[in-house]
Amino acid sequence: MRDARIEFHGVWKKFQRGQLHDSLRDLIPAMAKRMMGHVPKGDQLSRGEFWAVRDVSFTVQPGEALGIIGPNGAGKSTILKLLTQILTPTRGHCMITGRAGALIEVAAGFHPDLTGRENVYLQGAIMGMRRAEITRRFDEIVTFAELEQFIDTPVKRYSSGMNARLGFAIAAHIDPDVLVIDEVLAVGDLRFQQKAFDRIRAMCTSGIPVALVSHQLERVATLCTHAILLDRGRLVRRGTPSECIEAYLANDTASEPQEQTLAATTIHAIALASRAPVRSGERARFRITGVTSAAFDGPRVCSIRVRSLTTGTRVFAVETDQCGITLPEDGPFTMDVELQFNVPPDVYSVETSVWSNARQRDVARGPSLTLQVELGPVFTGTVQMLPRMHLVASDRESVHAGT
Repeated sequence: MRDARIEFHGVWKKFQRGQLHDSLRDLIPAMAKRMMGHVPKGDQLSRGEFWAVRDVSFTVQPGEALGIIGPNGAGKSTILKLLTQILTPTRGHCMITGRAGALIEVAAGFHPDLTGRENVYLQGAIMGMRRAEITRRFDEIVTFAELEQFIDTPVKRYSSGMNARLGFAIAAHIDPDVLVIDEVLAVGDLRFQQKAFDRIRAMCTSGIPVALVSHQLERVATLCTHAILLDRGRLVRRGTPSECIEAYLANDTASEPQEQTLAATTIHAIALASRAPVRSGERARFRITGVTSAAFDGPRVCSIRVRSLTTGTRVFAVETDQCGITLPEDGPFTMDVELQFNVPPDVYSVETSVWSNARQRDVARGPSLTLQVELGPVFTGTVQMLPRMHLVASDRESVHAGT
């Protein structure tokens, strides 16, 4: 559908916290206000109410994939429920044009006493598929879920992983005009998770509008064309996935960058000076700019660290003095850094800080950026060792293989 899109304009959504009325004195005025159509003005809330979403707007066009990120309680799941019409806005309007596919709680609609086969038809019908369409896709769904031997078994005898695989397979094969995804990238074991991710990536790159909510930041960086960052119901950052992820990791929910504190060393920026994404085993170049001041005492050492966004693990750290670099006593500086990313495919945060050797800790935080590392030479493990192999045969010429 060429005009398929997601629209979210000036949406507010409030909820009631706890019990509204604990006395007749509270109940009677509240009933009167409802009968008279009383609505609080602006941001005004009645007793016990709170805003889950506050004045949020965005549009997703064909070919775009929007990542929605933020801490718990930021309003992410509420936005998806508003989009899928599980909830209605308090103010503003939202709509999906076209047939929507929702990868949300994928196994929630299963009837435990029905077989897997019967649940495929039931769930497919709930998602808007015609019976003929379900029949046409049935074998593909079952094969994807890897449940050929158990498809005629009641799902109450399925493991949680089997339920998740079947639910995802149904939801991922409905050929929607618009796709809405909420935290379904961790279904099944690690092998099936990769299979599910590959399927979602194919759907995201098919040209349909996509809205994705996930705490797996590396997935957002890989799948999405742009992103928004939410905090306590408000949209606090809009931009590329990397920009929003960096703001999220830095706990930067202000619309303007924070002012640097005066110190002996201040790092102004870090920028990628080579192509992105990087293949595993390749080198990436970065340019760091900053300034030192002779008017202040303190360390003049920069630290560069690399952290996996999947696990949060720091995989590398180095200080400028360890590489023989001495920053100037006073004035601006520009420094080029080259790192070889001998790491598995993932999205990594490259972070900077001012480091004190005397205290053995950071004394000032610098800017950071995110970098996607794609698969290079295939390997398993935690370190890319760029293998070279030499096969020697006794009855024929030597054969060379490797990178």
